[in-house]
Amino acid sequence: MQNYFHELSQTLFKQLTGDEQLLLNFEGEDSDFVRLNNNKIRQSGCVTQRSLYLDLIEGKRHAEACVELAGSMQEDIKQLTSTLKKLREQRTFLPEDPYLNFATEINNTEYHHDAEVINSHTAIEQILQAGRDLDLVGIFANGSQYVGFANSMGQRNWHSSANFNFDWSCYLTKDKAVKSNYAGFDWQQDKLLAKIENCKRQLAVLAKPAKTIKPGPYRAYLAPSAVEEIMGMLSWGGFGLKSHRTKTTPLIQMLEQDHSPANTPAKKLSSSISLREHHARGLAPVFTDSGFIKPEQVQLIENGRYKNCLVNPRSAMEYSSEINAGSEYPCALDLASGELAEEKILSELGTGLYINNLWYLNFSDRNACQLTGMTRFACFWVENGEIQAPLNVMRFDDSVYDLFGTNLLGLTTERELILDSSTYGQRSNSSLKLPGVLVKDMCFTL
Repeated sequence: MQNYFHELSQTLFKQLTGDEQLLLNFEGEDSDFVRLNNNKIRQSGCVTQRSLYLDLIEGKRHAEACVELAGSMQEDIKQLTSTLKKLREQRTFLPEDPYLNFATEINNTEYHHDAEVINSHTAIEQILQAGRDLDLVGIFANGSQYVGFANSMGQRNWHSSANFNFDWSCYLTKDKAVKSNYAGFDWQQDKLLAKIENCKRQLAVLAKPAKTIKPGPYRAYLAPSAVEEIMGMLSWGGFGLKSHRTKTTPLIQMLEQDHSPANTPAKKLSSSISLREHHARGLAPVFTDSGFIKPEQVQLIENGRYKNCLVNPRSAMEYSSEINAGSEYPCALDLASGELAEEKILSELGTGLYINNLWYLNFSDRNACQLTGMTRFACFWVENGEIQAPLNVMRFDDSVYDLFGTNLLGLTTERELILDSSTYGQRSNSSLKLPGVLVKDMCFTL
């Protein structure tokens, strides 16, 4: 694929005229998908797709297009040549773009992490064996993903990665289920078995009569999958330079702590909270779609205080800042671990709620970073360090400044790598690495 992309690129660059410049972005995948229901294969298939994005530039005017490639050099060149001519015609009628920003210094990179794609057949056999006698429902995705960049000035970048993502639920009856996920680069059967055994233990608790708690504050443990939902909400405008400068970020009270009135306490998070965008993780490319190279990491929050924003090329041009990301929505979040050992979670929780999943999250007060949402799969009532009963669905309404600030008791030493299971258009290459979180009080409203 890399050689094919470079051949296409060279052919197109030779067709440029005058002062034209051309940016090319290649995206592709070779993926297996298997859908399971009642622990049986209901649908399986393979997806092979290649897309090439063109941005034809002259001065401050540019026109963009995307072409789905057929894989035949002759057919693809014919279609791309036609597209290039149309872009040239369209560009004449377009206004100048004041925030157009693309790399002019040549920085070539090459990254390959797809030498050993796991065998999908073997993985599915192990899943079916481990899930026998369970009503297991889920999606298994596996394969290689490719991203390439080239420009007419001579820059070449390539990134390929092989990974898998198994996202599933085990149902007891109706809406009573345990949700789990196993994703990464190196499939290990013992890890799969451990996760499914954990599902079985939680299903046994779900069979007990459910407990309904009264509204109010409760001590709670949030598993990494629940923390992921909160991080997802924070990511919508929380870390981008554009949202900060336009004051639409939900973390506005933290950013303006130095300008708060004297009688208003500054908003901050616990000193245990350090959050970074870890570009070097290996799932997403280290170059942007305009050719800039990302740093290995961007420290977003350090010891509870805001440190840096994510800055894409357009925001960098608009606000005279330094580029450190391709998008101002994070794609490789990494929350630092703490000192709470996994085997001590229940004993440290004592009496309270063990929350595996949250859903339907939204802002109840965006400026105060106040979130509301529902508990979901496999949430339990714990007394004296022992799980007693499943919980009926509850709604919470709480501030991130409380959950990750004044009420934070600890973060787990173990963290979970969570790959985004989205497949809208193509498999996502976003990921998070998160610990579990123990909080003193979490406010439930109904």
